[in-house]
Amino acid sequence: MKFPKRSAVRAKAKLLAGGLTGAISLLFTPFDAAAAEPARPEQLILISFDGAHDNRLWERSLKTGEETGARFTYFLSCTFLISRDARKAYKAPGRSAGRSNVGFAPDRADVVERLGHIWAARQAGHEIGSHGCGHFDGKDWSKDDWIAEFDQFDRIVSNAWSANEADQPAGWSDFAGSEIKGFRAPYLSTGTALHSALAAHGLSYDASTVSNGPVVPDFTQRLARFALPMVPEGPKGRPIIAMDYNLFVRHSGGEDDPSKSGEYELRALEAFRAAFQAEYSGKRRPLQLGFHFVEMNGGAYWRALERFALETCGRPEVACITYQEAMRRLNPQQFDPDS
Repeated sequence: MKFPKRSAVRAKAKLLAGGLTGAISLLFTPFDAAAAEPARPEQLILISFDGAHDNRLWERSLKTGEETGARFTYFLSCTFLISRDARKAYKAPGRSAGRSNVGFAPDRADVVERLGHIWAARQAGHEIGSHGCGHFDGKDWSKDDWIAEFDQFDRIVSNAWSANEADQPAGWSDFAGSEIKGFRAPYLSTGTALHSALAAHGLSYDASTVSNGPVVPDFTQRLARFALPMVPEGPKGRPIIAMDYNLFVRHSGGEDDPSKSGEYELRALEAFRAAFQAEYSGKRRPLQLGFHFVEMNGGAYWRALERFALETCGRPEVACITYQEAMRRLNPQQFDPDS
């Protein structure tokens, strides 16, 4: 029997060893899970304010935006751009001129200060939306009634500076004419007439509906629809609309009770945290939270909002943004046909 030469044996052993080393190296190469799994979407948080009137709360909200990096949506009621002595410039459908469920600005100086806050918000990247004018329940309004309300909103916003004898900043006309794209109905009261009027008036989205928990916005129709979610709240985790007024009614029956302000603040904050965490570690559907320019129960809900925004908006994979920005990210073709 002939045996292979030593040189041939050494060469074969070296080849086998090289192959084994390569196999072992493949077995122990670190696995890049992030590269293997598809990237998770950012957790979007949409924080909005209805009414947008109290100038002190304008300042407070803008400061919160600066401190947290959040960008808010302000659904403005246009009667707060009309001084009380000029209130007959507005006439709601089916009402006499000069009527409003939320009143008017006390004087022109108050309006001009508010206009300055609106412009500062726009310059800082926040969004101005429409809350109509007189905060009437339009469930029985016709399409023409709603269009009349929207037309008045546009006219009052466009002429607000000159009507209050103040110098209008450059760019205001473009802003008033083309940048206000969204609407939230007073009392969240909607219907087919409203949606037809919104689309006919050229608005892009409605933020007036309610959903059972966070949901992806409905982009299946011409008018996009965002829904405030029902979220668990309180010791029994009962669902409630994620809005300060609804918390106010549940906690104190709609009557101010500053003596329990700290308790109500903590309950609201815990509800916001739990709703966020469920989405952040789950499906990551946008989370919407709604507020008013009114401090209820000693400011409990504003403090809860500020604490929530401060601890949440800067987290990885979280974006606290406006409704228009959410539309750009979630469905750019519908928001901008040229994109």
